[in-house]
Amino acid sequence: MDLKAIIAQMTLEEKAALCSGKDFWHLETPERLGIPSVMVSDGPCGIRKQADAADHLGLNASVPATSYPTGSCMACSFDRDLFRESGETLGHACQAEELAVLLGPAVNIKRSPLCGRNFEYLSEDPYLTGELAKNYINGVQSQNIGVSLKHYAANSQEYNRMSSDSVVDERTLREIYLAGFETAVKGSKPWTIMCSYNRINGTFAAENKRLLTDILRDEWGFDGYVVSDWGATTADRVKCLEAGMDLEMPGKNAANDKQLVEAVKNGTMDESVLDTAVERILSVTLKYLDNRKPETVIDFEADHEKARKIAAESMVLLKNDGILPLKREQKIAFVGKFAEAPRFQGGGSSHVNSYKVTSALEAAKDLRVTYAPGYAIETAEPDDAMIAEAVETAKNADVAVVFVGITDAMESEGFDRKSLSMPKNHEALVEAVAKAQKNTVVVVMCGGCITMPWLDDVRGVLYAYLGGEAVGAATLDLLFGDVNPSGKLAETFPRRLEDNPSYLYYFGDEQNKTEYREGVFVGYRYYDKKNLDVLFPFGYGLSYTTFEYSDLTVDKTAMQDTDTLTVSVKVKNTGAVKGKEVVQLYVGMPKSRTIRPDKELRGFEKIELEPGEEKTVSFTLSKRAFAYYRTDISDWCVESGEYVIMAAKSSRDIACTATVQVESTTAIKRVYTMNSTVEEIMESPVGREIVGKMMAASPLAQMDDDGLGMGEGMERMMMEMPLRALISFGGDSVPEGMGEMLLQQLNA
Repeated sequence: MDLKAIIAQMTLEEKAALCSGKDFWHLETPERLGIPSVMVSDGPCGIRKQADAADHLGLNASVPATSYPTGSCMACSFDRDLFRESGETLGHACQAEELAVLLGPAVNIKRSPLCGRNFEYLSEDPYLTGELAKNYINGVQSQNIGVSLKHYAANSQEYNRMSSDSVVDERTLREIYLAGFETAVKGSKPWTIMCSYNRINGTFAAENKRLLTDILRDEWGFDGYVVSDWGATTADRVKCLEAGMDLEMPGKNAANDKQLVEAVKNGTMDESVLDTAVERILSVTLKYLDNRKPETVIDFEADHEKARKIAAESMVLLKNDGILPLKREQKIAFVGKFAEAPRFQGGGSSHVNSYKVTSALEAAKDLRVTYAPGYAIETAEPDDAMIAEAVETAKNADVAVVFVGITDAMESEGFDRKSLSMPKNHEALVEAVAKAQKNTVVVVMCGGCITMPWLDDVRGVLYAYLGGEAVGAATLDLLFGDVNPSGKLAETFPRRLEDNPSYLYYFGDEQNKTEYREGVFVGYRYYDKKNLDVLFPFGYGLSYTTFEYSDLTVDKTAMQDTDTLTVSVKVKNTGAVKGKEVVQLYVGMPKSRTIRPDKELRGFEKIELEPGEEKTVSFTLSKRAFAYYRTDISDWCVESGEYVIMAAKSSRDIACTATVQVESTTAIKRVYTMNSTVEEIMESPVGREIVGKMMAASPLAQMDDDGLGMGEGMERMMMEMPLRALISFGGDSVPEGMGEMLLQQLNA
């Protein structure tokens, strides 16, 4: 179809109507011109298609669908291929359900572990987030189904999420909160992007032209349409459209449609602005309609097994003193209600009407397993009788596996968590069982991190996160060693909430402003810089085998920032069983003059090795691996100097290192003044020659260690001295007008 010809036949009112939804889930189209309406659906973790009564918080029923592990779980796989395969499967299901766009993935950064929606989000690290999201999107869109990358941008809390103001500096915005979006947009070209509810530095996302047009379209090349989060459109619909927010959801908002019509009629908005939005929306709609496959059929059993595989690849083994893997001949006590009724997904818009759910208890029906619920899900208060029953059950077994976590009432879209603790009855159960049975393993089911006051009292901990509908079978796969654990934490587990860098400012102030005062120091960037003790570091995860790293090499020891660097490291399975290892590559600049993290993730690869097998893993690093965002030039910049390349098992477990000297090719035009320091001036050849002589002639230079014991300190003081002060201390030895003459040469 000729898109422009279609638009030319549309009335002004039809164009305005097309820029808002037909209803809660359907998009308006010019049906009189032969274009049928299409449907979109929630579903980063599985399709949530509401065929009847619709809502945005998962309150009403949706069609049966496969519930996959949530983003927080899947991200721990560190597996690009797994994300692409997951996307392909979901895209296939969307074809079967006749859905044009799947609303996801959600790639907001985990600024605080309190965020109620962290179970949907991937990581605290923007590089990992962007890489995984890019592959997921490519998978979905390979099936000719669009995605809606969300929530753009700086949307890291649920508290007052529809009105809070994220006050964040430009460097932090670029390096942390936009970087994942940037990678996904450039690497996968999502059909749509969803703008968030919140304000960013005073401007609502839906009205933020700088974000929606200047950065998203002009810088990154996005060519799809921007849709509002449901209800995120402000009262000024014209301003939203002019900013680049094309589609308002849900519909139908007749008053806002009327705003657009009147703005064109009275000349306050050019009709071309409306035409552009209509073209973007229709272009995506027609892309789907031209590639529909109504004959597509969902194989729910096969997809259930895929969900099981994803969960098993993603769960993280946090502690094991040799008790795992379990043996099938052992007498095992399953304790905790989650063994029978697992918590496997989050609440809110991603809540799926699961095809079926396999609990651990069901998956273990052929084993020597006894069971006691231990607690009630409806309350957080401990029940002495239930705990006593659980303790007795644990005593009569060889091993006790305690299933605990966080309930839907504590963690969901729409509100933030109040603490990092589990419910009191879950905590009490772990403590009581561990005291009665020395062979205790804990399985944790929740969307984010928790504190573990009982950690030293148990022999094993498997973090299942929210593992989807096949969570029970996947958990047993790992507990019994049918699958070797390979998940690595995509977020840091602090020892206490107060250690989190956003702790003092997270909920905002009385003006509803949330200041991102921690800057770029989010997650491990903060904990590692402060050398702060954590419960478990970013990138951490155990296996039933061991891996040895060696021979980290770089293909050059000196380079310009326009070059690429190839890094290779050998990894060997030194244990007795086959396993997968996530090889992590970090880059740091120990002697940077810029305030920067000690290290930042710049590469990762997941490999599988047989016992005794060794593989060489290679990475390619380009400019962005060494760069930071420099606000005075509004661009990415590499600081000249020595960088350390680190191959690691986690952010705290560096296996081997190498160094490379990188020279910046970015020409920074510095404007020198009388307040410029000697150190700054001596970066210039002209400055080194002239100021060097001035320093040598200064009386300060004569104050050496023999006289005042200030040699090194005096040298440092002189380097930090402004030019005006150096001239003043120079006295008669500095000719009149020397400062002005020097500045003319420096600024020429």
